[in-house]
Order: sequence, then structure tokens, then C-alpha cells
Amino acid sequence: MDKNAVYRTNIIGAGEVGSAISIDMDKNVIHKTNSLFWDTKGNDVLGATSLPLYGAFVSEEKCQLFGDVSGKKILEIGCGSGQSLQYMGERKASELWGMDISENQIEKTRQRLTSSGLSANLICSPMEEKCGIPQDYFDFVYSIYAIGWTTDLENTFCRIASYLKKDGVFIFSWSHPIHKCVVAENNMLIFKKSYFDESWYSVALDESQLTLSDRKLSTYVNALAKAGFVIEQMIEQTDEELMKNDDFSNKAKMLPVTFVIKARKL
Repeated sequence: MDKNAVYRTNIIGAGEVGSAISIDMDKNVIHKTNSLFWDTKGNDVLGATSLPLYGAFVSEEKCQLFGDVSGKKILEIGCGSGQSLQYMGERKASELWGMDISENQIEKTRQRLTSSGLSANLICSPMEEKCGIPQDYFDFVYSIYAIGWTTDLENTFCRIASYLKKDGVFIFSWSHPIHKCVVAENNMLIFKKSYFDESWYSVALDESQLTLSDRKLSTYVNALAKAGFVIEQMIEQTDEELMKNDDFSNKAKMLPVTFVIKARKL
């Protein structure tokens, strides 16, 4: 770890996680750290974001980004414990595939789908790496609050493009980078880190560690373009019908906390 590491407050999903420490980027170490986190503490500490929700205050039921998925071949990147794949299966998708870095999450997905009378092809692998997923095969690839864990965004988007048929659709959500910079203090919203800071950092959560990088929106947009996608829709507004009377909802009235992008393979 860099002896000159900078301590800072950071936010993941809907919760503040306290001090973070800037670290050097080492893909193998990051994969090991994050897979262990999701094998052990992930769901207990961060919970699970899954369809029909894309994240805080954004829902598929309101946005209708997928439309009718019946008869479609679908792959989820970062399938977690399987709620979103179950959602797709119950809507008559013809073929379900899921990928996750955590063996524990893959097993949870398998159990959930089996108990619901569904099945899927499940692969444990980092999303950046070649892992046997068929190419030019899927109608939809999607990811709910998982893409941001990648150590190589451009390569990940290129792999996702290779999995999709021509005109196939890629939909993903993640914590909005502005949300990751701003915290509520004394009834005010205060910037705690630079929007332009994309360095990697480590956070201690409930005796576990996770490692992330906060990317600018332009980083996602440019990586999509380089991979051969055209953006059809971006959502960053919040659905006030989903809000509660609490501090987090009050923050969401002032700035976006989740973003969702729908892109099509050219």
C-alpha cells in the first residue's frame, strides 16, 4: 500500500462507508480481495440490488428499458444471488446465463433458480476475462450494480459487445459518480472528493475489505463508444414515488444517486 495514501470518505450504493485509502492498482489483488468480500460479507454488508430495481429510486417497471424479453437469450454480468435472473426467467426469457466473480454468489443463484423451477448456465469468473461465454449469441446483456467492480472497463465492454448479436442490447446501472463525491453533513451537501479522481481505493467493512474505483460518466460513455456501442438512453433522474422521508431520499432530490445506460451493439 502506498505510504502516502490519502484518506477520504466514500459512498457505495445507499450508504456511507467511512474512510477509504488510496492504493496502487493490481488486478489480481483486487480480484482476490473482492471475490473474498462477496464470498463472505458482501450481501450482509452492502445488500443486493436487483431487478426490477436498477438501484436507488430507479425501476424497470417505470423505465421499461427491456420491454418484452420472452423468447430472448439473456446474460447477466455480476449475477449476485440470482434475483435479477429469476425476474427474467419469470418473464419467459428463453435462455438464462449468469457470471459472477464469487463462487458463493454463483451457488446462491443456482439455489434460488432451482427453487423457482428455473435453470441457468452459471460461470464463476472475473468479467474482464475470457471464460467460455458464446459470442454473437445474446439478445440482451445486462448488469445491475456490478459493472463498476471491473478492473478493466474498456476490455469488459469489448467482451460484452462480443457476446451480443448485432443490434443486441446492453443495459447496466451503477452508483452515480456525483453521489460518490457528496455527503450530507449538518443539513448540507458537501463535496468530499474530486469528481475527476478515478484512483483505486480500499475500504474496510465489517472486518472485510473491498476495492473500487469511481469513474467519471465520460469514462463509461467513451468506453462504450470504443467497444462499438451506441447509447440509446441514459437515466439519472430519481423516481419520487420510490422515495421515503429520510436523509438519503432528501439527498436524491438534489442530485442523482444511480445512473442507468441502455446501449445497442452496432
